[in-house]
Amino acid sequence: MAYHHQKLSRREVEKIFYNLCAAISQINDPKEGAEFLRDILSYQEAEMIAKRLKIAELLLKNNTYEEIRVLLKVSHMTIARVQEWLKMSGGGYRKIISRAKFKEEPRQKDVSMNAWKSIKKIYPAYFWPEILLEEIIKSARKRDKERLQRVVGEMEAMKEKGDLYKKLKRIFSNNIRRR
Repeated sequence: MAYHHQKLSRREVEKIFYNLCAAISQINDPKEGAEFLRDILSYQEAEMIAKRLKIAELLLKNNTYEEIRVLLKVSHMTIARVQEWLKMSGGGYRKIISRAKFKEEPRQKDVSMNAWKSIKKIYPAYFWPEILLEEIIKSARKRDKERLQRVVGEMEAMKEKGDLYKKLKRIFSNNIRRR
């Protein structure tokens, strides 16, 4: 016999939501909070909630939509939705943002090359295309390196340069300095 999903009543949802809030209020340290949230949220849910909080923080610091969009890779619509929540009520956002001691992420320009290399070693799966390109260039024969440099030169002539061009250019310039 087929099971028919029935929705909970609004009162039942409010009761279990209150219990969730009571459970969260018992958390005393960020590591414990992270562990709890990892258990109850999918990766996408956690990312979405974290981005909303960061968007609210940046909006309250008077960042522009474009700055937020580029930094967090979110749509203008998502930013507008958070902005609207801040206008309509936003008390929860404001309280948490004023109380929380957020760690500031270093800007890309501030990260030293050694720190970046250690990140690549710790998380190689995220950087495998770049690592693979570096190894190919390092181990390539002179003739193959010249062919790769010609390809980069042809890419340089293009009006819009993609991420691959920028990575290849950087890898070539790093390998030239090492010689």
